[in-house]
Amino acid sequence: MMHTQKLYLLDAMALIYRGYFAFSNSPRLTSKGLNTSAILGFTNTLVEIIQKEQPTHIVVAFDTSAPTWRHATYKPYKVHREKQPEDITQAIPYIHKILAAFHIPTASLDGYEADDVIGTLAYKAAKEGFSVYMVTHDKDYAQLVGDDIYIYKPAYMGASAKIVAEKDILEQWSIRQKSQVKDILALQGDASDNIPGIPKVGIKTAQKFIHEFDSLEGLLAQTEKLPAKWQDHVRMYAEQARLSKELATIHTDIPLPFALQESRYQGPDPIALQVIFQELEFNSLAKRVLNTKTHSPTHSASMPKLNFEQPAATSTNTQPNIGLVVSSTVPYRTLYNTPHQYHVMDTAELREQLIGYLNLQSAFCIDTETTSLNIPQAELVGIACSYSPGEGYYVPIPTDWQAAKAIVETFKEVLQNPAILKIGQNIKYDQAILLNYGIDTLSPIFDTMVAHVLIAHDRPHNLTSLAEHYLHYHPIPIEELIGYTKSNQQSMRAVDLELLKDYAVEDADITLQLQTPLAQAIKEEKLEQLCYEVEFPLVQVLVDMEHQGVTVDKHLLTLLSSDLAVELLGLEEEIHTLAGQAFNLSSPKQLGNILFEELQISSSSKKTKTGQYATSEEVLAELIHLNPIIPKILSYRALQKLKSTYVDALPQLIDPFDGKIHTSYNQAIVTTGRLSSAKPNLQNIPIRTDKGKAIRKAFVPSAPENVLLSVDYSQIELRIMASFAQDMTMMKAFQEGQDVHTSTASKLFKVPLAQVDEHMRRQAKMANFGMIYGISAFGLAKRMGITRSQAEGIINAYFQEFHAVSVYIQKIIQEGKAMGYVTTRLGRKKYLYNINSRNATLAKEDERNAINAPIQGTAAEMIKIAMVNIHRWLKRENLRTRLILQVHDELVFDGPEEEVMLVRDNVIQLMQNALPLDNVPIAVHAGIGKNWLEAH
Repeated sequence: MMHTQKLYLLDAMALIYRGYFAFSNSPRLTSKGLNTSAILGFTNTLVEIIQKEQPTHIVVAFDTSAPTWRHATYKPYKVHREKQPEDITQAIPYIHKILAAFHIPTASLDGYEADDVIGTLAYKAAKEGFSVYMVTHDKDYAQLVGDDIYIYKPAYMGASAKIVAEKDILEQWSIRQKSQVKDILALQGDASDNIPGIPKVGIKTAQKFIHEFDSLEGLLAQTEKLPAKWQDHVRMYAEQARLSKELATIHTDIPLPFALQESRYQGPDPIALQVIFQELEFNSLAKRVLNTKTHSPTHSASMPKLNFEQPAATSTNTQPNIGLVVSSTVPYRTLYNTPHQYHVMDTAELREQLIGYLNLQSAFCIDTETTSLNIPQAELVGIACSYSPGEGYYVPIPTDWQAAKAIVETFKEVLQNPAILKIGQNIKYDQAILLNYGIDTLSPIFDTMVAHVLIAHDRPHNLTSLAEHYLHYHPIPIEELIGYTKSNQQSMRAVDLELLKDYAVEDADITLQLQTPLAQAIKEEKLEQLCYEVEFPLVQVLVDMEHQGVTVDKHLLTLLSSDLAVELLGLEEEIHTLAGQAFNLSSPKQLGNILFEELQISSSSKKTKTGQYATSEEVLAELIHLNPIIPKILSYRALQKLKSTYVDALPQLIDPFDGKIHTSYNQAIVTTGRLSSAKPNLQNIPIRTDKGKAIRKAFVPSAPENVLLSVDYSQIELRIMASFAQDMTMMKAFQEGQDVHTSTASKLFKVPLAQVDEHMRRQAKMANFGMIYGISAFGLAKRMGITRSQAEGIINAYFQEFHAVSVYIQKIIQEGKAMGYVTTRLGRKKYLYNINSRNATLAKEDERNAINAPIQGTAAEMIKIAMVNIHRWLKRENLRTRLILQVHDELVFDGPEEEVMLVRDNVIQLMQNALPLDNVPIAVHAGIGKNWLEAH
C-alpha cells in the first residue's frame, strides 16, 4: 500500500563509498586538487531522489566513531576492513554542509550502526502510516522489507533506480518469509564485516538448509537429519552461527527518537547551495538543482546565510549522540530575514549614551571580538552589547593599547555593577579578555553555555546549536568573516566594520534571547542551586586562576629532560640487547615483528585493523611476565611520554609576558561535572613514579617570599559512598579516624587491624575504589593480578562485610533503569541511554556509570563550592594569597609565607564545610613547601 507520506532513509556511508568508487577510474578533482568523487556521487543520488521521487520526508543516517554493540559482542567484527580512504574522510564534512543547505536532518547514535538507525526509524514510520524507502544497495536491509517498507536501489553505473518489495526479496533469496534472510546471512557469513558464519556454507547451501529446516535454530536442533558430511561440521560451528545471526540482525528498537516534523522536506536554501557548489566546482549540478549559474556570494542584506560548521568525518564528539541531529523543518530565521536594529558606537558621545542605557538595565548581554583565542596574546577588536531582543550595539576598539584601554575603562563601572546581570556565551573567555584591560569581574553572570551543560550535557553547547534548538535561528558563521580555509583566514581586524558589527551584535542579541528559555529549563530541572550558587560563581574563580597562572622552574625541567634522555638511551640499548638487534622503538610495526616473530613471546598475538601486531600498553601489560623485554619497553614508553608530554612541553607553554603557565579550565567536558584542564593538562601529571613526582618539583612560588600551599580531600569518594549507602561499618571507620583501607582489609581477610600487611591493604584499596567504579570480577582480577574466582570471592566478601554498600549499588542501578538517569547531590543528571539495553556489554557499562556518576559528581560539587567560598574569602580579607591550581581533589595556593598559616586553617575549614555528608566526617590534608612536590 502506497501512502501520501513518503520517508526516504539514506545509508550515508554506503552511498558515499559507492559514489567514490563509481568514479575510481576517473576521479573528480577540483582546480585545487580536492577529490570530490564521493561528494558528487552522494549528492547525485540525493538530487535524483528529491527530483524524481518527491519525498515528503528525508533522513540521512550516519555511523559514529564509537564502538558498536556488534564490536562489544564480537571484537573481530569488521577487523579486516581497510582504513577509510583519505578522500572519503575529507568528503564527509562537505556532505554534512550539503545536507545542512538542503535542510535535511541526519541521525546517528553511539553504540549502533546506521542500519540499526534506519531499521528503527523505518519501523516507527511504517507504524505511523508512512511508505518507507531505505536507500542502499546493502543486502542486509532485505531483512527489514515488509508492509510499507521497501529498499530503494539508486541508479548506478548505467543501471536505473529500482524499488525492491517483500515479494522481490522472497524470490531473490529463494525463501518463504523475510525473517529467513537473517538465517541465510548467519550461515554464509560476511567476509567484508568479518562475520564468520559456518565455513564452507555458501548461498546455495544456506538456502537449501533453510528451505529444509525453516530457520537456523531448526537446523541446529536437527543436525542428525543432515547428510553425514555436514553433521559434525554444523555442530562444530553452531555457536559461531548463532553469533553470526546476532551480528547480522539489524536492531529496530534502539533508543532513537523519531520526530515526524523534523524530517519533513521543504526544500533547500538556494544561496547556501550556491556557496558550497561553487567551492566544489559542481557547475552542472548547480544548474540542474538551482536552475541558475553559480556566482560569487556577496553580503547582500537580502541574502540568507547558513552556518557551515564542519562536523568530523565520523562523529568525534566525546559526548554521545542521543538521537536525530536535525536541521530545520521550515527555513531557519537569519539576520537577513529577521527585523533587527544593530548600531556602531564609534565616538565618545555614542559610547557615553550606550553606557547610560546599560546602567538603566537589570541585565544585558556582552560579547567580545578579539584577534586570537589565546587569551594572554589576544587583543580586543570590539565589544558588543544587547539588552533588548533584536537590538544591539557594537563598540570598535582601536589597535593602540593605551587608546583601547581608555575606551574599555569607560565601561568599567557598568560592567562591574553588582546590581546588573551580565549574560554571555562562554563568558569566562570574555571576562578573561576584559581582565587584561583592567575589568576585574562581571559578577553576577548568566552563562548560556554553562547553563546548557547542566540541562543537556550530552548535546552540543555552541551558540549555533543553541540558537537553532531554542530560537530556530541560524547565526552568521565566523567563516563568512574570516574565510573558510584555515590557512588563508584573515584577522578579525581586517573584516569590514559593517559585517563585523552584524556578526558581533547578532551573537550578543541571540545570547540575550537564549537566557530566558535556559533559565526556565534550569528552574524546571531543579538545578537553581547548582547553577546559580556553584557553576556561575565558579566562572570568576577560574578566570582569576587562569589569569594568575603558575610559575615553573624552566632550568629544573631542562635538567630533568637531560636525565630522562640519558635514561631512555640506556633503556633503548637494553631493549636492543634483549631483542638481539637494533630497531625503531617508536615503530609499532617493527616492535610487533620483534616481539611476535623474532622472539615469539606469545602464540596468541593480537592484530590491528591494518594487519600489524597490536603493541598497545594494554596488550603488553598482559604479556609482562613472558619476557624481560616487555617491562623494559613499558618503562621506556612511560619515560618517553613523560618527557615529551610534560618535561619538554611545559617550557614551551610559558607565557613570554609574565613567565608563567596559564592552563585553561573547562566546565563543559566531563559528564560528572569534574573540571578538566588543557594547554597544558595539569590534571594528568603522574605522581606515582619518582620521575613523575619530579615534575611537580618544577612548580614553584611566584616570588622568593612566597610558598605553595597544597590542600586536598582525603578519600573523598569513599566517604561519599559511605554516606550515600549509610554503611555502619565504613562510617565507623571514618568516624574513628581509622585508615579505611586497613579497616577494609581487616574485614575482608578476617584478621585484626594490627595484622594487616601492605599486600592486604593494597588489595583492599583496589576493592574499595573498585566498588565506586562498579568494577566486575574480571576487572578486579585483572587489576589485582589474581584469578577471576578469587576476585569474585573478594567481591562477595566485600558485600557481606559492607552490606549497605551492596544495597545502595543495587538501589542506584534500579533507579537508573527506571528513570534513565542518576543524579548527584545537587541534582546534576547523568543520562544512561543503554542501561536497559539488551546488549549486556552496553548495559553493564551504564550500570557502572550509575554507580560512579553520583559519587564522582558530588565530589566535584564539593570542591567547586569550596573553591567559590575560598575565592570570596581571600578577596574579602584582601589577602595576597591566590588559588592557582585545581587538580582532582587538590587545591594549590601561592602566597606570602607570612599569610600561609592563616590561609591554611581557613581553607581547611571551608573545604570541610563546603558540602557536609551525613554521618561521615570530611578529612582534609594540607602541606606547605617551596615547590608543589614538597607541599603535597
